[in-house]
Amino acid sequence: MRMPKTIAATAMALALAAPLHAKTIDVAAGEDAQTRLQEALILAEPGDTVQLGAGRFLLTDGLSLDVDGVTLRGAGMDASVLDFTGQKGAGEGLLVTSDEVTLRDFAVENSKGDGIKSKGADNVVYYRVRVTWTGGPKETNGAYGIYPVSSTGVLVDGCKVSGASDAGIYVGQSKAITVRYNYVEQSVAGIEIENSRDALVTDNFVTRNTGGILVFDLPNLPVMGGGNTIIKNNAVVGNDTPNFAPKGNIVAGVPRGTGIMVMANEGVWVSMNRLAHNPTAHVLVVAYPKPFTDKAYNPLPRSVVIEENSYVGGGDDPQMPGGPQLTQMLGGRLPPVVWDGVGPSQPIVPEGMSFLSLGVPGPDAGMAEARPVLIDRPQPGAMVAPGRFGASAALDARARP
Repeated sequence: MRMPKTIAATAMALALAAPLHAKTIDVAAGEDAQTRLQEALILAEPGDTVQLGAGRFLLTDGLSLDVDGVTLRGAGMDASVLDFTGQKGAGEGLLVTSDEVTLRDFAVENSKGDGIKSKGADNVVYYRVRVTWTGGPKETNGAYGIYPVSSTGVLVDGCKVSGASDAGIYVGQSKAITVRYNYVEQSVAGIEIENSRDALVTDNFVTRNTGGILVFDLPNLPVMGGGNTIIKNNAVVGNDTPNFAPKGNIVAGVPRGTGIMVMANEGVWVSMNRLAHNPTAHVLVVAYPKPFTDKAYNPLPRSVVIEENSYVGGGDDPQMPGGPQLTQMLGGRLPPVVWDGVGPSQPIVPEGMSFLSLGVPGPDAGMAEARPVLIDRPQPGAMVAPGRFGASAALDARARP
């Protein structure tokens, strides 16, 4: 009797999800931690857990994991610390290139490059992971704290990042993404979603960064057409750290004091966030400002919906050309939403809410050509198209105990 295809497929999935011979490989801190931990990551098999003991692992080189279905688990984000202060190379602390990997309950400190990078790693979970550069904001810090790229299925949950010279949590060229319950501070960008789709950024606390939450779409990358992103229920508070990104990085142009910034993206919904004391602007919507050669690229933001957020203070010290004049013209404070005015697609805001258009005539124009105007009656526009946002329930199950 032949088994139906659907039952056979389910049986196969269950078999892969629960290997018969899954084991735990314990790795303690102490002498030769570099060799013992890397060996454990190489010898692990699908379904295995590499268990870090409590303590500080003094590492001199980056680590790598290339086995599907492995969990790397510590005793807690303040208990098991992978310390890369003595790292000799300039690469990331940990590089993951395999699928179905769970990283949880440990810390990475002072990596020379990115903290943890997962590349082409589908269905990856970061849960209660801490990445820190202990010397505070510095241009020489690694660019990204938590850095999943080129993935389908990403969950970043309950993590803590500080000191990244580009973005604390960065998800790039990916889809089906959830970034939730994280705390990011003293980075250039707190959270950045770039050239990605179907992202849910919710219930995070971002503070003391240059910019809180960024949603960008950039040209000339392998994956284009970012959009379909929800930013909701986040606390974006007091993002006022001076920009310390290396010159030439795209985030080097983010003004100090930006709460949420949408650049050249489509279908972004900003709702039910608490935005407080972000001195440039609570929400900044702009076109991509640099020259590009990609004929398929659209540099304009489209269908950006901003509604039901709460705003406290902010806009009183905008870090842009003409900022003091603008605040004087508007009574000492910019409105919560600022649009550069490039292109026909205005941000969509609630009825009765006004926003500032800087009146910049084109993406390559400067503020010297701007003609600022307060828009009191926004034009109606299309809302974000309904669809699937965020990671799958299967990733939720792997994160939460």
